[in-house]
Amino acid sequence: MPQDLPPRPEPTITPEMCEACTGVQQHWRRAKGHPELMQGTHRMVAHKHGSVTITKYRCERCGTVWEYENNKVNRHAGWSVLKSK
Repeated sequence: MPQDLPPRPEPTITPEMCEACTGVQQHWRRAKGHPELMQGTHRMVAHKHGSVTITKYRCERCGTVWEYENNKVNRHAGWSVLKSK
């Protein structure tokens, strides 16, 4: 039985983002980041299907702040921009 998923959000691209950050595939689980993303804090969020880990990253080159949602149920989780410089 297919699960109803929310529509995939549009990727966030700003002029302040470096080339490596603009190349990150957003809102897709298991997409790769890039080597200059430095891991920060992580937190657990409760969902109806179980707990999900969300980890914050910051790009050392351009300062863009990212979150990665590791949600095995939602294929549109993954990388999302919190703020750019």
